[in-house]
Amino acid sequence: MKKIQKLVGEEEKLRMPIAQGLPWTTDEPKSLIKPPVKKNTIPIDLKLHSDIRAVERARFAHQVAEKGRLIKQYKMERERQQKLEEEEEIKRLRKELIPKAQLMPYFDRPFVPRRSEKQPTVPREPKFCIPRHKTIKCCRMSCNDMSGPSQLQHLPSSVEKAEALYKNRILQ
Repeated sequence: MKKIQKLVGEEEKLRMPIAQGLPWTTDEPKSLIKPPVKKNTIPIDLKLHSDIRAVERARFAHQVAEKGRLIKQYKMERERQQKLEEEEEIKRLRKELIPKAQLMPYFDRPFVPRRSEKQPTVPREPKFCIPRHKTIKCCRMSCNDMSGPSQLQHLPSSVEKAEALYKNRILQ
């Protein structure tokens, strides 16, 4: 038993290594050699899409401004031309409006109106009947049935018609 315990203890010691420090030295520490200095990198000239777009947009904005200025100049020129034409028209009208003497009419040849060569219009009789689509359904009558306003007074109302039909059914 003691032997087995002794062997197990030795195995455990072998499993766990003992940390050992570096040996003491009296030597001066060596200075490390610096790595050689690299050359400075030269940046590559980048052409960003946003920069290209900004240049194109500035060019377009300049063209739009130029076009707007030309249109404005054209409008001003046209207005000036129109104003000159109106002034010329006013001057011409003023010259025409100067009162002038009227010529005397010729009284030796008096005006005699001539008879028209057109045929006179033929009058048509007015239509006094009410169109069928505008009449009330219970009172529809043809134009021939109504000979005058007195007929309207003798027309039986819908209530009288209903009473007459009821009496006829009872009698039958």
